Amino acid sequence: MLNIDQYAYSNQLSKIHPMEKILFAIGIMIVCLVANSVYISLVVILLMAGVITLGARISVKLLIKLLAIPVSFLLFSILAIIISITTDESTLLWYVAFGKVKVGIQSRNLLVGINLFLRSLATVSCLYFLALTTPAVEIINILKKLKLPQIFIELMMLMYRLLFILLETANQIRLSQLSRLGYTSFRNSLFSLSKLIARLFIKAYYRARELVIALEARGYDGEIRVLAREHQLSKRNLIAILLIEIFLIIVTIY
Repeated sequence: MLNIDQYAYSNQLSKIHPMEKILFAIGIMIVCLVANSVYISLVVILLMAGVITLGARISVKLLIKLLAIPVSFLLFSILAIIISITTDESTLLWYVAFGKVKVGIQSRNLLVGINLFLRSLATVSCLYFLALTTPAVEIINILKKLKLPQIFIELMMLMYRLLFILLETANQIRLSQLSRLGYTSFRNSLFSLSKLIARLFIKAYYRARELVIALEARGYDGEIRVLAREHQLSKRNLIAILLIEIFLIIVTIY
């Protein structure tokens, strides 16, 4: 996760105007959410995977590793939707009986769960495309041009930076624990994990405090000013984005 900025700056789509990438990702995400269709969700997942791997030249291995994080959460989340408890076994595709009570899967709930899983994964794929191809600085610069409230932009930038501080601190503590054989057994792993969590937020707090002091030392007046690269909007790209989104809308309707 700490290398996302590196990929955002070095990928093959980094020179494209950030507004074009935002329109592409957000537009397709909205179509996917409104369509509420398994087929559209599958098309969006494949489209984003293709653009990220073939267009931006980001490795398939990295994309799979990143997608594994939301997939693990989604799989556990949809279990509550798919699994049903009833006394009428005729409505269940598969079940386990506990006396008169049946715990199983209904076909209707299964379809709802699959649809929700794919739609969520499709929207996450859109966000991954934006994060992996567009530096946060350029996204924030676009938000400023769109006249979003300054406080919202400042909080977004600070939270983004503090997230990386938290991850970096956790990685340093874990590396130190590994060097002391802190994860050699299940019991040691639990003990080390508890120590990591206890120390993490304390060290992250001090790191964040150092960041605030550094900002104040550099004349921070409530607005963080950053330099962003200059880009030119491409009519060709805008037309391509429009055609793709119109195609998805037509597929949704028919």
